[in-house]
Amino acid sequence: MQPIKIDNQLIKSFQKYTKTDKSKATIQIINSFLPFIGIWILMYIVYDYSYWFTLLLGMVNAFFLVRIFIIQHDCGHRTFVSSSTARNIIGYICSLFSTIPYNYWAKSHHIHHSHNGQLELRDIGDIDTLTVSEFNGLSRLGKFRYRVYRSWLVMFLLGPIYYVLIHNRLPLIKMDVFKNEKWRLWLNNLVLLAIFLTLGYFLGWAKFFITHLTIVVFFSIIAIWFFYVQHQHEESYKQWKNKWDYLTAALRGSTYYKVPPLFNWLTGNIGIHHIHHLNPAIPNYNLQTALSENTWVNNYTTIVGFWDSLKLATHKLWDESSQRMITFSEFYRLKSAGQVK
Repeated sequence: MQPIKIDNQLIKSFQKYTKTDKSKATIQIINSFLPFIGIWILMYIVYDYSYWFTLLLGMVNAFFLVRIFIIQHDCGHRTFVSSSTARNIIGYICSLFSTIPYNYWAKSHHIHHSHNGQLELRDIGDIDTLTVSEFNGLSRLGKFRYRVYRSWLVMFLLGPIYYVLIHNRLPLIKMDVFKNEKWRLWLNNLVLLAIFLTLGYFLGWAKFFITHLTIVVFFSIIAIWFFYVQHQHEESYKQWKNKWDYLTAALRGSTYYKVPPLFNWLTGNIGIHHIHHLNPAIPNYNLQTALSENTWVNNYTTIVGFWDSLKLATHKLWDESSQRMITFSEFYRLKSAGQVK
């Protein structure tokens, strides 16, 4: 796959959208946190009458938690507001709601952005994806384990729950740059534990945890689903480091997930992922404007609607020969035809 070539002036023109806006940031904080807290209280109240009401409200409130997480995400990218102190305070408060550690996750997410699509670092900030040749070289047990990992049940239900509630509690990344982040992660765990134990004590253990975990579970599923759609599309971009190109990874390796305006608002415009990867310093509230004024950028990106995105769940392996994601069925057809080495 040939690297994308675009005039540098066009790329630099996105810099103007990185300007933060205190009013927009304040409004987003208000219309994210107030609905979340209000619906949370309502969930807690109706729990005494029927958990099914709590469950339905939890599905709605999960989207407001996504909005809160997007604020955290922007703060981690050193955007959203101009003050670094305010960013870190806002981002950390958001992390107490999302349960995703602010500093530790932000650092891993920076690695994702600077290495998106590099096959050497596909296990940090990304969904681990094997190439056709790697999968073919596995033992029967290895193939079975990978197929289980890439199954719908694990990828879109058990995996997201594990990622948010367990994976983010542990300092699993062994790179040197994370040495100083370990104590922040453990401190974050202690703060969360103290908050949850206090709220559980005063609000009732079962009632509090079931109410909050209902939201967190749905939030985790939505978050992982969006991330999957943004980087696991068929015509994606994955290369070894010596052939990797940042611009191509940003535009071809990320989708424009074109969802209805309401869902775009509820998810903090994160579906405009190609522009986000092109310039991560653009705050989420400026992404729609950046897209509207630069529609040419869509010519280099895969545009995915909601119904189209459901098909992406069948993509399991990266085929280096055709430079695209393929299904397990395609793999076995290629193998039968002697086209897998």
